[in-house]
Amino acid sequence: MKKTSCLFLLSALICFSFKPAFKEGFSQKSIRNNGNFKKGEFLKYRIHYGFIDAAEATVEIKNENPTIGGHNAMHVLGLGYSKKTFDWFFKVRDRYETYIDEQEMVPLVFIRRVDEGGYLINQNMVFNHEKKKVDSDGKIFDVPDDVQDMLSAFYYARCIDFSNAKDGDIFTIPGFVDNENFPIKIKYVGKETIKSDVGKVRCIKFRPVLQKGRIFKKEEDLKVWISDDKNHIPIRAQADILFGSLKIDLMEYSGLANEMAKED
Repeated sequence: MKKTSCLFLLSALICFSFKPAFKEGFSQKSIRNNGNFKKGEFLKYRIHYGFIDAAEATVEIKNENPTIGGHNAMHVLGLGYSKKTFDWFFKVRDRYETYIDEQEMVPLVFIRRVDEGGYLINQNMVFNHEKKKVDSDGKIFDVPDDVQDMLSAFYYARCIDFSNAKDGDIFTIPGFVDNENFPIKIKYVGKETIKSDVGKVRCIKFRPVLQKGRIFKKEEDLKVWISDDKNHIPIRAQADILFGSLKIDLMEYSGLANEMAKED
């Protein structure tokens, strides 16, 4: 069974929570940041375990201009941490970083530092998309086109055009997680306006198709709502898991590239 971190849940559950990220018949080369987000964007989430306010996670595009191997990049920092009142049960301190090619929307470098109840992960990945290889702490793996790490997928997915999506359409994103190619499918199930910590928001709703038997009871035990605007910000995720239930809610945001689809 894979260890599933607080921030991995935010990424895998929200960026819908990893074959190319488009519906069949769509060109993957349409996946670009066309003003969906910008440097300086900051998102903060509250993570509930059952009725317990268990953890928080933040995802931020740093206001920096790094260059990696001659590629202009975005530096994204994700932090996940259990609340002090939950530390006695299961202490979590997670740090994820990714450097994403601004033009191609693929990761260049991925850094993972996980401390969960004393379980530690220290991982460093360098991606070579021309050769379709990734160097993970000295081990070389073959990867598909446009492969994403668990944090860059959060942004790659936000660039997908859902304007012509119909109920039942399935989209996928190619991911590389724990030294494995790990595609996750998501099913479009329509639109819904929800009340959230940041107000009433018009949303697009998905049901990611998951691998049951790991932490999920059924293949579609996860629901995700993203803002129905150009930002495509994950607003909420709910999941029934083998050992309870999880709910993730956006509680704070700033630096958005576009106005959020909020209602009075």
